Amino acid sequence: MTKYKRILLKLSGEALAGSNKTGFDEATCINVAKQVKKLIDAGIEIGIVTGGGNFWRGRTSEHIDRTKADQIGMLATVMNCIYVSEIFRSEGIKTSVLTPFECGSFTKLFSKDRANKYFSKGMVVFFAGGTGHPYFSTDTSTVLRAVEIEADIILSAKSIDGVYDSDPAVNPNAKKYDEISIDDVINNRLGVIDLAAAVLCMENHMPMMIFGLNDKNSIVNTVQGVTKGTLVTA
Repeated sequence: MTKYKRILLKLSGEALAGSNKTGFDEATCINVAKQVKKLIDAGIEIGIVTGGGNFWRGRTSEHIDRTKADQIGMLATVMNCIYVSEIFRSEGIKTSVLTPFECGSFTKLFSKDRANKYFSKGMVVFFAGGTGHPYFSTDTSTVLRAVEIEADIILSAKSIDGVYDSDPAVNPNAKKYDEISIDDVINNRLGVIDLAAAVLCMENHMPMMIFGLNDKNSIVNTVQGVTKGTLVTA
């Protein structure tokens, strides 16, 4: 099906919410599960990171300490991963949720060895809770986990279908890139991912494909190289 053996799939919170804009759109999550099932059946190993923006965007608040706001955001990603993990299980996929901090019996602690053990059993591994530290976005934790598990590529599924030279919601004439280097993303301040994540990608030569989650069969098509998204090269 593909040249990729191991993929890190990033699901933005906003994309999981679908047209609801907040919480979950169950039909969207089921559709993701069905596509991931096809990839697992084809022998591809998949790790998943979710954003938390469908529940919490605390950085915009002036009344909450940044550290506390980021901690709430980490917990939002844990909720997202547990929910999506259960949707996956309903479609016959074995899953596990790993976090960088203790969550009682809800999750297990992250380690590369544990993740590799689960991958060898054909499980989808969810990486929740970010890095476990404030001041790091889910972009950064996505790249960090991808590098740690030695993924072949990051697939970043968003509510927007690629990288543009300006905000297409503001500028109807915005140009979309088919391919762009991480250097150009940084130098042109395109805001695709934050600076820490971009540098981590660059230093570890980790490519990223950014695409629209809500396009039909978007995940499978992207893995097969049939995509309308943007390849960010490192």
